[in-house]
Amino acid sequence: MSESCSSRHFSWLTKSCFPNPQHHHHLNQPQPHHTALLHRHTHKSQPQNPHHHQSSLSSLPEDLLLECLSRVPHSALSSIPLVCRRWAHLLDSSAFHDLRRLHGRLRRTLFAVAVTESGLHTASHRIGHDSSWKTASFLPQDDFVFSPGMFHALFSHSRLLAIDRKIYIIGRTAMIRCDTWTGTVGPKSAMIFPRKKFAASVVAGKIYVAGGATRTSAVEEYDPCSDSWRVVSDAPRRRYGCIGTSVDGVFYVIGGLKIGSSGDETSRASGAEARVYASSMDLYDVAAGGWLRSRAVPGGGCVVAACAAEGHVYVLTSHAVELSFWRFNARRAPRGTSGGGFGEWRRMKSPPLPAQVRFDSTVRFSCVGVEDKVVVVQVMGCIDDLLRRGGRSTRGVKEALVLVYDTAAGEWSRGPDLPEVIRRAACVCVEC
Repeated sequence: MSESCSSRHFSWLTKSCFPNPQHHHHLNQPQPHHTALLHRHTHKSQPQNPHHHQSSLSSLPEDLLLECLSRVPHSALSSIPLVCRRWAHLLDSSAFHDLRRLHGRLRRTLFAVAVTESGLHTASHRIGHDSSWKTASFLPQDDFVFSPGMFHALFSHSRLLAIDRKIYIIGRTAMIRCDTWTGTVGPKSAMIFPRKKFAASVVAGKIYVAGGATRTSAVEEYDPCSDSWRVVSDAPRRRYGCIGTSVDGVFYVIGGLKIGSSGDETSRASGAEARVYASSMDLYDVAAGGWLRSRAVPGGGCVVAACAAEGHVYVLTSHAVELSFWRFNARRAPRGTSGGGFGEWRRMKSPPLPAQVRFDSTVRFSCVGVEDKVVVVQVMGCIDDLLRRGGRSTRGVKEALVLVYDTAAGEWSRGPDLPEVIRRAACVCVEC
């Protein structure tokens, strides 16, 4: 990549910054008498420069260059870093992202990400705008250290999170970041403690993880600016298979099972406690650095999916033969005031899943908040899980069913099914 800017990669944009030759031809046409006099007077008062100099786009001040680049169509964003290092740095700046938002060029987009032996594959969908999913594959950057065959082993039980346009895929001992603008993927620092099936969420531009570790109850924080992790607290309960989300500066650690008691005497003696874990929430106030009073999902059951939307936490629980859908009011009243309804639960209309769906470990759910919508994606387990349990997918049941819940109307609708190339995908909402 060159240090100095070259406009050959963006010739169409460069030309748009130069005067239109037809405009000079238009000035030579007959004009009204008073306009012609003004033109002649202005022409005589300006010094004539025999050497006409045209400024290139790269010579513009940074604020003007940002204005120009921030208006390019989404399909051209991947070309910006190819021009020069300066343009690549501008693309990564917060000012560029803010200008895209100001000009209405950012959209909340649902991404489904599948990790396979061959690499990383995605499908994107804009609810209310797209009629289908758009598939893509991410390309590794030059400093990428994982071979395609390592992808599945490292990220088969990963968690997906989004900060602005970038998707972070956190595996047990590794993490990668996908750039939805440039279509590239690169390695990032791994968590301090190995984790599997843990809770994760984003609060104020930083990633928080908890649970999924057998030897620690530490809560970790990741700063994308420094690409570093640090321990910020200890969770009140050690959980496995838990789910994370966040609202109003609070990191929610939801559901799961008690770690360290599976199959032993403690487990057989504390089955009730295990069920409490499966339907409970621990709340970590990030700014205060402390834990709020734990909450439990009414009706018991096992939490299988959760997300945040419009100031609420939405929870999907399984009761072996049916699903229930709950809403938790996560809006906290300002300091010094009371009320606000924080902590109130309300049962919502359950998602209309096909009658043939079995509520066992071969069926997995992903729940994502997209503006005022809650998207539930139901996928069948991988073929290895089905064969190991002697099961098989039921005829007529979609392997990637997508349901959309309108939080304002309180109604469910059917979205386009995930493409066949995406298997066991996890979903995340990205602003891109």
